Amino acid sequence: MGDRVSGQPLPVKQICPINIMFSRVALPFAKQAVRVNATAPRMAIRAFSAQTFLDRAEVHDRVLNVIKNVGNKVDHSKLNEKAKFIGDLGLDSLDVVEVVMAIEEEFVIEIPDAEAERLLTPAQVIDYVAAHPMAK
Repeated sequence: MGDRVSGQPLPVKQICPINIMFSRVALPFAKQAVRVNATAPRMAIRAFSAQTFLDRAEVHDRVLNVIKNVGNKVDHSKLNEKAKFIGDLGLDSLDVVEVVMAIEEEFVIEIPDAEAERLLTPAQVIDYVAAHPMAK
């Protein structure tokens, strides 16, 4: 956005349409804004709408299916949203790590270790995935 010969920024009058008038107070700020904005790097911002989140019913079915298929250690009759991985479902800590890894793979997300330690039941996993904007 500079003059081709000197490389200096163009005056505001040459950049802005003629019908836009600036007051004496606003003109210095406008010139500064044009100079700053012309050289400032652009950053992309990703915004999420309500449509980017998966339906909870779909997440529920997929999570329970993943848990059923991890190592075939879970008694399907005991599997429900409120059952605890360690205890009710008979999984040990390594099995829970496998469940978390399988969930990450299924929904193409990454669950930080601190969050994974708080996921003790299928319901907590379902809520976490349903609220995750990147889950697919």
